[in-house]
Amino acid sequence: MTELLAGEQAPEERDFEVALRPRRLDDFVGQDATKMQLGVVLDAAKKRGGTPDHLLFSGPPGLGKTSLAHIVAQELDVNLRPTSGPALVRAGDLAAILTNLEPGDVLFIDEIHRLSTQVEEVLYPAMEDFKLDIVIGKGPSARSIRLDVQPFTLVGATTRTGLLTGPLRDRFGFSARLDYYSTEELTAVVRRSAALLLIEVNDEGAVEIARRSRGTPRVANRLLRRVRDFAEVRGSGRVDEATAREALEVFQVDDLGLDKLDLALLRAVIESYGGGPVGIGTLAAALHEERDTLEDVSEPYLLQLGFLQRTQRGRKATDLAYRHLGVTPPVREATLL
Repeated sequence: MTELLAGEQAPEERDFEVALRPRRLDDFVGQDATKMQLGVVLDAAKKRGGTPDHLLFSGPPGLGKTSLAHIVAQELDVNLRPTSGPALVRAGDLAAILTNLEPGDVLFIDEIHRLSTQVEEVLYPAMEDFKLDIVIGKGPSARSIRLDVQPFTLVGATTRTGLLTGPLRDRFGFSARLDYYSTEELTAVVRRSAALLLIEVNDEGAVEIARRSRGTPRVANRLLRRVRDFAEVRGSGRVDEATAREALEVFQVDDLGLDKLDLALLRAVIESYGGGPVGIGTLAAALHEERDTLEDVSEPYLLQLGFLQRTQRGRKATDLAYRHLGVTPPVREATLL
């Protein structure tokens, strides 16, 4: 079940998301404040006939950062040049992309917090002055030349704003943090996706899927696919509340949207480490999972629910987590003033 929630995507999942991706700002569900602000930035740039400021979108995986990057390019009627921080290993990798940009293009860098220092140094003058500094040769004979690049808009996406360096963060003219979606917003996402995929879903079925989607549109769309599969194999093909509930129980998604990994994480903190505090590295080793998976996929939602606390010494389970697992919370010692 973890594959339904994790950020790592199979090719068919990427194709599925591309098919459902909104193409215009008006089609994007949720994030109303960000949509309004971004609309102002883009409209102003179009009226001036120039490129908008560089844009930074942050927040947990699956909330629409990549979709917004595509929408920016669509709204400006320009090309989108996508890449990612880990793919830009050397400064020359970024230089090759920058020199091939056409006027007004949108350069989208996903996981921008993972850029190397050398790549960042090439990016700074390009963002500020649309200039590219290239070093030719090595040693004492090395020399630097400055080339012009076409005006462009950089759109960065990150799940870890705190890992961005100050100089890079300060060069973005507009920054927005995407929030988790409400059940009502996710219900609208499910209905829209169901209509595009020709899936028959009634109101109660859409709400049941939305309620267990962890506040995340990507998860809602993936759960919709699994519920559709279940309805076609075990039911009439129509998704109602009972079918959705039964399907999600089969795929081990509980009433709050927690999956096997989430519950295993909570049980490890409570049962193996006495409720914490325990380090995330220790938990990753105990669960045989990557630390990044716990930090990027499971932990943000558990923090949002109030099931986990981050402390200087590690993660601690709250009374809410104990009760969700059906375990009596420990008696807390009163804090002396």
